[in-house]
Amino acid sequence: MPIVSNWSKYYEEKRMSARNALLKIRSGSRVFLSPGCGEPQYLLDELVKLGGTERRLNDVEIVHMLTVGSAPHAQKAYDRNFRHNSLFVGPGVRSAVSEGIADYTPIFLSQIPSLFRSGRMPLDVAIIQVTPPDNYGFCSLGVSIEAVKAAVESADFVIAQVNRYMPRTLGNSFVHVEDIDAIVEYDEPLLEVPPVEPDNVALTVAKHINRLIENGSTLQIGIGTIPNAVLYGLQNKKDLGIHTELFSDSLIDLIESGVVNNSKKTFHPGKVLATFCIGTRRLYDYVDNNPMFEFHPVDYNSSPINIAKNEKMVAINTALQVDVTGQVCADSLGYRIYSGIGGQADFIRGAALAPNGKPIIALPSTAENGTISRIVPHLSEGAGVVTTRGDVHYVVTEYGVAYLHGKSLRERAIAMIQIAHPKFREQLLSATKAQKYIFEDQIIPEGAIYPVELEHTQVFGDMEIFIRPVKASDERLFQEYLYRLSERSIYLRFFQIRKAFPHDLAQELVAVDYQQNMGIVGTLDSSDTSPIVAAAHWMLDYNENMAEVAFSV
Repeated sequence: MPIVSNWSKYYEEKRMSARNALLKIRSGSRVFLSPGCGEPQYLLDELVKLGGTERRLNDVEIVHMLTVGSAPHAQKAYDRNFRHNSLFVGPGVRSAVSEGIADYTPIFLSQIPSLFRSGRMPLDVAIIQVTPPDNYGFCSLGVSIEAVKAAVESADFVIAQVNRYMPRTLGNSFVHVEDIDAIVEYDEPLLEVPPVEPDNVALTVAKHINRLIENGSTLQIGIGTIPNAVLYGLQNKKDLGIHTELFSDSLIDLIESGVVNNSKKTFHPGKVLATFCIGTRRLYDYVDNNPMFEFHPVDYNSSPINIAKNEKMVAINTALQVDVTGQVCADSLGYRIYSGIGGQADFIRGAALAPNGKPIIALPSTAENGTISRIVPHLSEGAGVVTTRGDVHYVVTEYGVAYLHGKSLRERAIAMIQIAHPKFREQLLSATKAQKYIFEDQIIPEGAIYPVELEHTQVFGDMEIFIRPVKASDERLFQEYLYRLSERSIYLRFFQIRKAFPHDLAQELVAVDYQQNMGIVGTLDSSDTSPIVAAAHWMLDYNENMAEVAFSV
């Protein structure tokens, strides 16, 4: 639509009270509401009064994404007036969805704009929140871009709350007053969500993740305590970049310390790319007119193709459950919808396609105060698979890192049990044996805690070797190593001639408890698939109070 030159006159003509603007909504309409901390609270409250308290509206569908506010329209008292349809379930509507008085539509975040534009979900009205117009009549969508532009372009009628508290964010984040049909001026503080202080478990998980993040990486930090905890441990990194769905206050310190400078990014270098932010007034003031930040709609920002343009792209997302084969449930607790698909699959796939990318799923090993294992033999009945076993690369808990990409079900199961809480490992081992995923005689020491502090790199001449403790999941790598040894090396290692190194022998050498039995290997790099080139074992005999030591190279 051409931009009118006398936009200020148009603005005055479209300015009206909230009541007059909302009276344009008819019963049976489908109404889009700006999500997250960009939610126009005043207009929503007035809509509830008009449609609910005064009973002027019936069967109005409210389409929303992440709901941070209280969602008064989703209360049981107004179920004949409004029906909330969430594209991502936030805390404000979680109970309403569980009780069946609100709906959930599962969809990839990047595909929501096309849902509106194609007419598959036609919008009658879009209710949005914007900054006051600039000298050229453009209003910024502020802290929540997401699918709002697509809603504005697709809806038959657009109502905007003009709020001076909304920061003016840059990027593809503007709408012109000509694209707005009703303008309601009302200033109010934005919704705020302070960062949650991570607990010790989250910080331990974050330490494992931070070991995977190289200098010059570009990060996506998903929703949750663990992704936020990752930011706490990045102070020793250099030249990091950000391409993410959302960010919070925690990012500010990394920018001001110089850790995040976006200098190595290969897609929008020098810029933080996001589609929304959630935080406090400190964050909103920081992004206001800040040229380092570019906000883009989700079909651009969360497109796996665009994400993959970042070299060393690291996507960090959380899960509620992961089964031993790598299936990730991130949106539901059984049949109870907890959140949504969101951008997890988009970023996991984008990072997997990126040069030297790392898709990471992170979670605590337990839930309900340690009474339930989040690593499970199979997902709970009703649980949804957000990230498939074919998409998973890294899974991280406080007990370590499991690398699953390209691994068999047997190898995956062993790796996943290793990072489960020790008190659930025997149970998981029995279940996976019953499922025929692993050998009947498979050993995984129940109390073994991987000593990550022993990992280090050592230089031998012109060769750099990564030294680390052995893992039960190294069995195949160790077999390959033994078969590469010369006959003399084999004899000196085992004091006998050996032609075969079957499963039972190999697993004894890798399934160590790190206390009575210890194994150390040298590999060509730090990846879990790097060939083993050296090995050492230490085996303690408690009765004799002596240890046997063996080496091979």
